Amino acid sequence: MTELLFSFNERNYRDCEQGFRGSNNQEYYLGEYSIDADTVVDVRADKKAVGPYSLVRVKARSRQFFRRSWAHIREDATDVMVLWFVKRGCLAVSHQSGQSVAEAGDFALTRSMTPFAMDCVPDHESQHEVFHLIVPTHLFRQFLSHDINTGFSLPARGRQWALAERLLCDVYDGGGELSEAAERVLVESALGLIADLLKECSDGQGRQSLSEQRLQEVLRYIEVRLSDPKLSTAMVAEACGISTRYLSHLLKQSGTSFSTLVWEQRLKTASRWLATTEPGDISIAEIAFRVGFKSPAHFSRLFKRVYGKGPREYRIASRKALEKQHQEMFEASVSGTLQ
Repeated sequence: MTELLFSFNERNYRDCEQGFRGSNNQEYYLGEYSIDADTVVDVRADKKAVGPYSLVRVKARSRQFFRRSWAHIREDATDVMVLWFVKRGCLAVSHQSGQSVAEAGDFALTRSMTPFAMDCVPDHESQHEVFHLIVPTHLFRQFLSHDINTGFSLPARGRQWALAERLLCDVYDGGGELSEAAERVLVESALGLIADLLKECSDGQGRQSLSEQRLQEVLRYIEVRLSDPKLSTAMVAEACGISTRYLSHLLKQSGTSFSTLVWEQRLKTASRWLATTEPGDISIAEIAFRVGFKSPAHFSRLFKRVYGKGPREYRIASRKALEKQHQEMFEASVSGTLQ
């Protein structure tokens, strides 16, 4: 179910800067938001939360302005990326490298940890509409490891773009027919499609160098064999037909080492498992073994060092957070029905 994020008209538009992030400042990030009062003032945004992601549709008849400065970033270090599908009107984004304009039918990207200014301009029929996905940056990096600059834009045309947008729209318009787990799968499938397109655009012709191909083979092999406690540089290098020295070089070029990559991936997998299961479903010891740890005690020590909580405490906190989120969604749904 979607819910109202904000709605501004001639009576309340002066309060837009305090209200555009939602009732509990849970969406977007701090910045200066204003609405042009010289035109008809009519701006509405509805959202749908899917786990850590937010899908938002904004429709307006007014020109809108937004600016995020270094001062805002220092005060509010929310680190998210916003993936924009421009439906009507255009987005003009001024950033450190210049200015970019995304028109109807284009895709654009902004990042909360770099300063920028945005001008949302209605079309000749005084209509502006965008559909966008807010993604925590650390999750987006699971799909696309290299940086994309704020203001990046390109035409969102072709079957793959259409499929990605359709998946997101189906989740947004779903009306609660799908489970949250199914909705998250669809959102992340769309993210995977978008990331593939961005990779193609960033390297010009969509071709990978030999070293990039080798790195992808290495990462794929590690992902498949992650649960094997005997996983080693020698095993990976032999399977991928390269030397251990070259393997270390590839990983160093991507900013990591073999041990760091493996332990981070194992802990991420374990954290997702803990957050989505009950003790009766699978024990902590079994999770430890299934993600490649030889000892539950070693797993617990390393997990606490990284996440600040032991596996048991993390599982309890995750379930409470999920229950709270479901309760808030239920209360919002009831409130919307009563209204």
